[in-house]
Amino acid sequence: MPFTFSPTRIAEVLVIEPRVFPDERGFFMETYKRSEFAAHGIAVPFVQCNHSRSSRGILRGLHFQKPPRAQAKLVRVVSGAIFDVAVDLRQGAPTYGHWVGVELSASNNKMLYAPAGFAHGFCVISTDADIAYMTSDEYAPALESGIAWDDPDLNIAWPTAAPQLSARDRQWPRLRDSDTGFVFENR
Repeated sequence: MPFTFSPTRIAEVLVIEPRVFPDERGFFMETYKRSEFAAHGIAVPFVQCNHSRSSRGILRGLHFQKPPRAQAKLVRVVSGAIFDVAVDLRQGAPTYGHWVGVELSASNNKMLYAPAGFAHGFCVISTDADIAYMTSDEYAPALESGIAWDDPDLNIAWPTAAPQLSARDRQWPRLRDSDTGFVFENR
């Protein structure tokens, strides 16, 4: 099997580790395989792939896209390292308002899967980082939203107390003041 799927303290958020095949030329690894992901409960179709580059101390997030165009995300780091965070936005979920943070880097090859209903953000902890992530729905500007990166109710343990933020990311509301549109469905 080319991947290891590990649940986090929020069961729906997974850390995925690909099997890496190194040799004298470098290495080879699969970063996504539909049949393997589906066998582990990730059956969403990924329809868009994004790439961003940021420098140390830059924080992007916490972002999400509202229903009916909500996005699941599969995040990996191509170069550098980030502290990657997913926050449960599903009202009524036992983990509503809880967060998971994982270090993703080009050297550890870990990926984070955050299903729809979670906000996502990251802070760069290396000099620079290139992040590639796939989404389960295309970008819909009218439905993009976010919550405050420093929401005291969330108390996220970011690796810096004074990150560099975009103007947009400085103005997101706290979770308690946000209508995310997500409701937990117990199955």
